[in-house]
Amino acid sequence: MFDFNGVIADDETPHLRCFQQALAEAGLSLSKEEYYGTYLGMDERTCATTLLERRDGSCDPTIHAGIIERKAGLFRAHTALHKPVLFPWIARFVQRAAGTSRLAVASGGRREQILAALTGTPIEQAFEMIVSADDYAVGKPDPAIYEFTLRQLNARMPRPPLLKASECLVIEDSRAGVLAGLKAGMRVLAIATTYPASQLAEAHLVLSTLDGVDPADLAHRLF
Repeated sequence: MFDFNGVIADDETPHLRCFQQALAEAGLSLSKEEYYGTYLGMDERTCATTLLERRDGSCDPTIHAGIIERKAGLFRAHTALHKPVLFPWIARFVQRAAGTSRLAVASGGRREQILAALTGTPIEQAFEMIVSADDYAVGKPDPAIYEFTLRQLNARMPRPPLLKASECLVIEDSRAGVLAGLKAGMRVLAIATTYPASQLAEAHLVLSTLDGVDPADLAHRLF
């Protein structure tokens, strides 16, 4: 199960800039240091909720929804001119993994953004399932999105033996994602593309990249 932003797509910076603009228009501020430090990879909905509660004492649903929709519109406009770039090593890794494993995306990002980034790439059809913020309202570090993805995978192939959480590998780039995978009872591989390896140490394995990594070798190391 792959997180998307920071694992497949190298697009964390434009996401942050669009989010910062949407927040600023609502009278909120968020520095890069706060986002990558204080909030430790929360999804945007959770982060916006926290910022509104800190300022107003509560989270107004209308203001919150406006921030999230405005950010989505800003990012849509950005990607119309600048297609998100995938990490150069991800296509090879995904293609090799698809030969032996069932693959899914489980991301706090929007489905339209994920599909747009994958369109026209060699891995456009590689994933059996894409679960996004549109499918599950609770963000990481809550394990709900990974638990939901597992249930959906089993629903597609309901005959025994069903997949167990302990047989699943989560690939993440943030501490919030690492914690979500661990809470779901899954093995977790962290890729230090967004955060330093020291902040991802709770994962079962931390790598700097997937360049040249053999999925079969990962299976031997992690299971």
